[in-house]
Amino acid sequence: MNTEKLQAQKNSTISAPAGLGKKIVKNDIGKGKGKKRLAGLSRWLHIYLSMVSFTILLFFAVTGLTLNHADWLTSGKELVTKDSGSVNLKWVNQADTSKINKLQLVEFLRDKHQVKGTLSDFRIDDRELSITFNGPGYVADSFIDRETGKYELSVTRMGVVAVINDLHKGRDSGKAWSWIIDISAILMTLVSISGIILICFIKKKRLSGFIIAGVGTIVCYLIYRLFVP
Repeated sequence: MNTEKLQAQKNSTISAPAGLGKKIVKNDIGKGKGKKRLAGLSRWLHIYLSMVSFTILLFFAVTGLTLNHADWLTSGKELVTKDSGSVNLKWVNQADTSKINKLQLVEFLRDKHQVKGTLSDFRIDDRELSITFNGPGYVADSFIDRETGKYELSVTRMGVVAVINDLHKGRDSGKAWSWIIDISAILMTLVSISGIILICFIKKKRLSGFIIAGVGTIVCYLIYRLFVP
């Protein structure tokens, strides 16, 4: 009885063309491996890029808030200090202004008063010479009388919030910090792209994820179109 049933099952089986089934299986396996590799790579990039860039991303997120409400957080935080003195008259009392040693004057102020920041302005007129230094949350202005060599120095420090806001904007922060801004922008882009790729492999969350992303994009666009002057 069992022998007859087995024979009937064999007779009812339809065989596929030679080699066709094997090719389909191999192609499906190849595609499956490719998807798994892409999903694994996306997950790896998303996790480790997020960890590598955690501090800088958090910094730009927080400073985005402080920058948007700078008047709330920096009001009354400025500290202004003034000083005075005199420089060697030969350094500034030159008929030919091209002979004035600018570097010597700049280094004198840095050494004497610990002035920091980058030199942003150096002006010479008939009676006075002005030097300005700028840094994140920092301004130093010096005015030197060319006839007497006497000078006045005013240094303004605008507090920690002003410093981090200027760093957020890359203002007066130097070349090295501009590289940090570029690197952080690249990392944010890669984290976003890897996140989008990763959600494509999560079937239960894929549709809702794209819907939420689309809604967020539309809301931002509408706010821009309707409320931004």
